[in-house]
Amino acid sequence: MKGKKVIVTGGAGFIGSHIVDACIERGADVNVIDDLYGGKRENVNKRAKFHELDICDIESIKPIFDSVSYVFHEAALPRVQFSIENPALTHDVNVDGMRNVLICAHEAGAKRVVYAASSSAYGDQEKLPLTEDMEAQPKSPYGLQKYMGELMCKLWSDVYGLQTVSLRYFNVYGTRHDPDGPYALVIGKFLKQLNEGKAMTITGDGEQTRDFTHISDVVRANLLAAESNNVGKGEVMNIGSGNETSVNELSSLIGGPTEYIEARLEPKRTRADITLAMELLGWEPLFSFEEGIEELKKEYGLK
Repeated sequence: MKGKKVIVTGGAGFIGSHIVDACIERGADVNVIDDLYGGKRENVNKRAKFHELDICDIESIKPIFDSVSYVFHEAALPRVQFSIENPALTHDVNVDGMRNVLICAHEAGAKRVVYAASSSAYGDQEKLPLTEDMEAQPKSPYGLQKYMGELMCKLWSDVYGLQTVSLRYFNVYGTRHDPDGPYALVIGKFLKQLNEGKAMTITGDGEQTRDFTHISDVVRANLLAAESNNVGKGEVMNIGSGNETSVNELSSLIGGPTEYIEARLEPKRTRADITLAMELLGWEPLFSFEEGIEELKKEYGLK
């Protein structure tokens, strides 16, 4: 990657900005494309070239792809509830924007596109852990849109010869996570509530589980997916911890008062089978959940 041109869409966001940092550390020439809808300008590494552009406008982003080697496509409009309330807007970004990135990458002769897919494509499944060969059962426009992105990546590899890899993220958390932003997860919300002297609000009975994955492990998976000789044909891989933690367990680990509120539409349980990523990428998670929570509690001044 040293000396190569890299594009990170959504590079001002939580996950994208960490990928930008890692690529710069490897000596890459990094270009960030972000419209700052969910990202923050201050997240962008000062050594990266920043382009405030919308991926839905293909003519504006196309020149940025000239001579690019690697594309990390992180830009999206999440999450589940937001997509339910805004199905047309999220489709424009998550599906049409994805198509634009693939077109630009192919026409520019990019070496590979690594796509930020989502475990929301699984929906509710009868068996755990979740394996990539399970039939997708998305329960929201967001889950459907992210799954469509995987299918487009596979098609662009099969039809156009563009190397692609799709990484299904499971509940990524870590520093720079905006508790108020569109990517807000329960961990950030809990920490913010405690910081403000409020109780942690738990939806439903709190027994719903998630596979929380630290940002450092997700970044490492992206770099391996970009450079591995074992992938590039549209493969889909889970990137998770391989463990499930209930919201009740999370609140106990953080520590503090809780309050239960009305349940919402969401998968009941998630846990990733990470065998495929281990086999194809030589990747496995290294950061423990307990370490990650302690790190965030310090960031929020709760330690």
